[in-house]
Amino acid sequence: MPTLSLGDTVTRTQIITDEIIRNFAMLTGDTNPVHLDDTYAATTRFGRRIAHGMIAAGLVSAALANDLPGPGTVYLSQTLNFKAPVYPADTITATIEVKSLHASKPIATLITTCSNQDGIIVLEGEAVVLYERTG
Repeated sequence: MPTLSLGDTVTRTQIITDEIIRNFAMLTGDTNPVHLDDTYAATTRFGRRIAHGMIAAGLVSAALANDLPGPGTVYLSQTLNFKAPVYPADTITATIEVKSLHASKPIATLITTCSNQDGIIVLEGEAVVLYERTG
């Protein structure tokens, strides 16, 4: 990634499949039935299964690592405010925007947002990252 500028923005989109949800549950050990069991989830406030919130957060991480700022980026901090559920088959788009840049160090503060296919914000937060300067 060339030198970052205020307002630089990138998006990354992923369809949240049943396979992603089940693999995430196996990877993390989070087997809450609200994520995995249709019958149980039907009895909850959501009325159906929801994806783990951290799957959307992972999409933010992927966008930071691969797109903006890009390879070599390391998290220093991340806030996450979960605003709405993510359901299986939702299309989630993570948007990363450069909010501020440290004057003398390769540290950036970024606005991080995820929205679904209907434009509903499901996650918002702020990331502070150490990034590789090039260019």
